Amino acid sequence: EDAMITLEMNKEEAELLLNVMERYQSHLEVEIVKTKKREFKESLKERERGLKTIIERLSNLLTGF
Repeated sequence: EDAMITLEMNKEEAELLLNVMERYQSHLEVEIVKTKKREFKESLKERERGLKTIIERLSNLLTGF
């Protein structure tokens, strides 16, 4: 079981974090396309999947804020 981490922030901080993560996701998409090595490409795709999950969760929290 993974230990849970809690981070408290106000709405503006959460929006900033969401923006930074969305920008990083865009960067990852470009890196995935450019990457030739299959193993590295797969690790980037795995990172992108995790990032998308976090972005979705944070976006959902902000929608109800």
